[in-house]
Amino acid sequence: MGLLKIYKFFLHGVLKLAGISPKKIEIQPGTFQALALAKHYSVYVPDFVFFGDSITDKSERSVEFQAECIAKGLKKLGVQKCTLVGFSYGGMVGFKMAEIYPELVHSMVATCSTMALTESISKARLHRLGFNSWPDFLLPDSVQGVETLVQLASHSFPKFPNFIYKEILEGICKYRREKVELLKALVISDEEFTVPSYHQRIHVLWGKNDKIFEVENGQYLRQQIGEKASVEYIENSGHIVQLERPFKYNSCLNKILPSLSSS
Repeated sequence: MGLLKIYKFFLHGVLKLAGISPKKIEIQPGTFQALALAKHYSVYVPDFVFFGDSITDKSERSVEFQAECIAKGLKKLGVQKCTLVGFSYGGMVGFKMAEIYPELVHSMVATCSTMALTESISKARLHRLGFNSWPDFLLPDSVQGVETLVQLASHSFPKFPNFIYKEILEGICKYRREKVELLKALVISDEEFTVPSYHQRIHVLWGKNDKIFEVENGQYLRQQIGEKASVEYIENSGHIVQLERPFKYNSCLNKILPSLSSS
């Protein structure tokens, strides 16, 4: 059993002691979703389709489909209103949920994300990173590729032993073909995208040293949303800010969530 598997086993035990219980929700035949209930905020932590244990027999791979699955899962659990916290791809799904399910999404925290990955944004990001496509970058097929991914996604993560990168690679390879399809469906034409008019309060929380979506993107996102948006940066952290600075990230969430929930 590898180190990460041991960590996951230990983590699941701790979560169970804390009163967090995993649930599998069947949205419709062929589509599943795992959620866990936390104690302070009744937090639901879903696996997106083809991440974790969530699967579907449908061919749909769009952000809208992910948003629909999350919304249907929450409604099946009796959730009438929620505050979303979305990171990167999860942020894009969150923005789509806020757009098409305004009665469900009360407010939102978006971390190192964008409303939508348009062709122009995608081309600029990939050029800066030195990759031809998002699967090339995010779905490496070698230990060296995983190490490069971690280095670019973080600000100052140390170099890990190869066996850790191998464990990460195992997770990446699960549903690899479907993940490639998800990434291809993620990029939309510039003409397809128009900035929605969000009624929700949205807090933009960003890693100050993000190499994938730099801080300027966070400020631009706040401007796109308008007066209902606020922005905050976390020093000494990259794209995976919640992993690099977990205590600081949680502290920021604890400060902002009460005001978002009550507004």
